[in-house]
This record gives sequence, C-alpha cells and structure tokens, in this order.
Amino acid sequence: MNSLREITYAEALNEALREEMKRDERVIVMGEDVGVFQGVYKVTKGLLEEFGPERVRDTPISEDGFVGAAIGAAITGLRPVVEIMYPDFLPCCMNQLVNHAAKLHYMTGGQLRVPMVVRTAIIQGRSSGADHAQVLIPMFMHVPGLFVAAPSTPYDAKGLLKTAIRGTSPTVFFEAAFLYRVKGPVPQEEYTIPFGKADVKKAGKDVTIVAISTTVQMALNAAQELEKQGISAEVIDPRTLVPLDKETILNSVKKTGRLVTVENSWKTCGVGSEIAAIVMEEIFDYLDAPVLRVATPDVPEPMSPPLVKSFVPNEEKIIATVRKLGL
Repeated sequence: MNSLREITYAEALNEALREEMKRDERVIVMGEDVGVFQGVYKVTKGLLEEFGPERVRDTPISEDGFVGAAIGAAITGLRPVVEIMYPDFLPCCMNQLVNHAAKLHYMTGGQLRVPMVVRTAIIQGRSSGADHAQVLIPMFMHVPGLFVAAPSTPYDAKGLLKTAIRGTSPTVFFEAAFLYRVKGPVPQEEYTIPFGKADVKKAGKDVTIVAISTTVQMALNAAQELEKQGISAEVIDPRTLVPLDKETILNSVKKTGRLVTVENSWKTCGVGSEIAAIVMEEIFDYLDAPVLRVATPDVPEPMSPPLVKSFVPNEEKIIATVRKLGL
C-alpha cells in the first residue's frame, strides 16, 4: 500500500465497480434506481454517465424478474452485478438464487457458470422495522453453490467486491449501510482480496472474538475496554463466510482457549452456530470454556428506538459475554 488515502466505504465500492467495468466490458450493473438515481446510498454514482444505459440498467420493482434476467445474462457471457436494496427483498428472488444460480454449474455437469454478484445493504439498528432490517447472511451460507461476503472496512469492501466480480460463481455480497459513510485507508494501486482469507483485526492471547460485518468495530471497541480490565482479546473478521477461513479461527482458539462469536443475525442457526460447531468438532480439547455467542434474539426487529437498542449487539453485550468465560 504505497499510496493510501482515506475514502468512505461507499466510495470504495464505487471505485471497485468503476474499475472492473473499465477492465472488463462484460461487467454490467442492474437494479432498482442504480442508474439515474445512482443508488440509494450513491454506490453507483456516475456509472450511468460513464458507461451508458446498455451497461447500467434501471429495473422495475421486480426482484424475481431482474435477478432471473441477470442469471440468463451471466450464463450467456456477461458478468452482472445486481443491486437488491435491502436483504429483506432477497426472499422475493429465492427461487432464482437458490434453485438456479446456486445449482446450474452442478446440475449441468460444469457446462454452465453463473458469474454474478448480488449486492445488498444491511440497515439493522435504524428503526426501519421488521421487514427492512433483517440480516439474512446465514440463510445463504446454507446453500451450496453460493459464495457469501460481508466486508467491514472500505479496504475490504473494495478488494472483496473486485474479487467477487472476477469470480466464476454467484456471490451474495452483504454491505452495511451503517458503514457507507465511514472512512478508511484504501490504496490507490490495484489490489484484490482472496475469498476465504480472514483478517486478524487485533491480536490477543486470552479470548478469540470472531465478529461479522458491523459487529467487527463493536468487537474492537469491546476489546479495547477489555484491555483496561486486563483481558487480551483477539478479534477476527472472516470477511467471507463462504468460503470460511477455518484455519485462522482454529489457530486463534488453540492459542486463547476461548471463543465468542458476534453477529447481527438471529442466534438460532446463525453464523456463530456454524463456527462454534466447527471448533467443537475439530479442536474441542483446546477449549478452556464453552463457546458463547452474541447475536440478536429470535424475534423480528422492532421499530421503537429503545427496543432496537436492546435488540442489536453492542459493546456492552460483548464485554459481558466475555466476562462469563471466567476471565
């Protein structure tokens, strides 16, 4: 990183799209309001003007329809990047994603590929209600054939999106609206980040905290407070959930003997459930305490601000959970 500058998460994503569209004329952008309006959070700002309506397509409000069209475009040679405004609308196109995009390569004996990215923005914690604030990451981890990414920094967002666009498999790319205006260092130079490579955001020796998406910064804040209490926490951001970097997580737990997972999805069958099971299956003897999980309770997200505050993960909940480990 020789030419670092500070740009926002949204600007980093915009750069990734622009650079990949310049690099490969097969890359197209589709979705509701991605063109003239330039995206709800301006991630597609300037793309229509630069690349024209043939490559930046505003679509009708029909997720099932335009995701299906993107799958068709992908198997005939294009590389669509589809925007679904919020994850809550992904269930509208589950048939296309789960029964077609994820399985075409397998069901055709490798004859067809679906090089498609579906971008979507998590808006949990903004009192947006039960049907606009869901974090459905685990649902897509469950489906063979789909890759799943959830970057937590501008650097990771740009590098992972470029990798997703260049890939040959369908990827569901969970962005965090809460982070769109957050700035961070991003190099001027070309770079990509490989899928399946976690990032150790902070080294530690007493407990491993694996955090996902917006909870990464919460975990780092909690780790800073825990340091004042004499507890050294290692914070790991998997960055991609499929493929998952098991090696980095397992090596960390072997060192610390304790694991807490933190996510903004529901607790039942969440990301933490899968990671906890992997650790229990593969390195049970290294654990000095049970694996604990911080997640949202198994109810729809409320709209009332006080209830939202009690619903979402935060630094206090992470610290309290770590303290339960007897440290």
